[in-house]
Amino acid sequence: MSTDTQTPNRLYFAVWRWHFYAGLYVIPFVLMLAVTGFFIMLFTTYLPEYGDRLAVEPKAEAMLPSAQASAAIAAVEGGSSVSKYIAPLSATAPALITVTGPETPVVVALDPYSGVSLRQTDEGNTWNDFLTDIHGSLLIGDPGDRLIEIAAGLGLLLVVTGLYMWWPRGTGFAAALWPNLAATGRAWWKSLHVTVGVWFSLFLVFFLVSGLAWAGIWGGKFVQAWSTFPAEKWDNVPLSDATHASMNHGATKDVPWPLEQTQMPESGSFAGQDVLPAGTRIDLDALVVLARMIGFEGRFQLALPGDDAGVYTLSQDSMSYDSQDPTADRTVHVDQFTGKVLADVRYADYSVAGKAMAVGIALHEAQLGLWNFVLNTLYLLAILFLGVSGIVMWWKRRPSGVRLGAPPRPQDVPYAKGAILITLALSLTFPMLGLTLLAVMLLDVVVLSALPPLKRALG
Repeated sequence: MSTDTQTPNRLYFAVWRWHFYAGLYVIPFVLMLAVTGFFIMLFTTYLPEYGDRLAVEPKAEAMLPSAQASAAIAAVEGGSSVSKYIAPLSATAPALITVTGPETPVVVALDPYSGVSLRQTDEGNTWNDFLTDIHGSLLIGDPGDRLIEIAAGLGLLLVVTGLYMWWPRGTGFAAALWPNLAATGRAWWKSLHVTVGVWFSLFLVFFLVSGLAWAGIWGGKFVQAWSTFPAEKWDNVPLSDATHASMNHGATKDVPWPLEQTQMPESGSFAGQDVLPAGTRIDLDALVVLARMIGFEGRFQLALPGDDAGVYTLSQDSMSYDSQDPTADRTVHVDQFTGKVLADVRYADYSVAGKAMAVGIALHEAQLGLWNFVLNTLYLLAILFLGVSGIVMWWKRRPSGVRLGAPPRPQDVPYAKGAILITLALSLTFPMLGLTLLAVMLLDVVVLSALPPLKRALG
């Protein structure tokens, strides 16, 4: 065999080995993410568990928000105050009011015309919250977040190595983009695996990167930290030590991604812009009036101050299921004593990364309508197929005995500038991926070479 033929074969086997090792770690995670992701989409878009879409009979006039709040407090045993008011989605939907006082705050779906409690749910005690916690941290907090971040990074490696292995070598792209349905056995599974992987590769990259932006290391320490809206833009507004992330509850995210690390403003100064008429009493009713005056339409959220330094926060964003337009995101902070608007942050104020994430999260969570839900469902089915077909292919080619059956590590792998540059770029961009690749490389080259029995078991 000529050297020209041997060289690409050695590189191909080296890439295949990395693809195998990455898949070995990634497949359990992507199967989990696909299943939990589908049900999260279902609960957030069509089956909201707090009662957002329960039917109410509209009447000529709704109760004042303060009266709705009083009715919600009275409906909850041990209720003492309200921490959040969410305006109805429509004239035939209930208001959602979070009542504090019990050990766990209770979200009341309230008929805004009669004041009748239609449903009561402990805040955070929903299937959506439970699945979101699994989806983001495996129910174990930061360690789970890191494990998933590694899986997402290795998922990007799977895409790159998979595309290299798929790349047509003398067959033409047309044949490579269509499965060989006449094949049988492992060849049939491989043909479908490759074709589905190629067609959905861009979707996979999008979901992995948008998910990584929430991760603790790449997202929290790098991308989000450098893309956060600067609180310094709020001229002469006193700032709290707390950040917007303090407004999140449990596993779900209530605050737009570009604002999570931004400091909150404080009440108690003469800063801000007057909107309400002079002498207006600053309470829940006034804040709802203010929201409508400055342009909030339909559903919006009003978080009440938690202490004497806190502010009223009006918000409307697709991530919180208030609208299907991520470019309409808006967050407004109001001094609890003066009623002055301290800050008004809109989509146009976000950084480039913040704008990309506002739209990306909405797409990721299927918040843009039925077409988005259907497209995401097709993608999740493709991911499930890729994971299952990868397992089937391994099973059909596995060696006898107690052996893992990894592709053999070729000797004297050729120096490929493109492969090295791509690997370095991925490793530098995603630090957890770089550390993982280094650890696997040390295991493969140093540890396995020194322990022949282990090498045989994995080979």
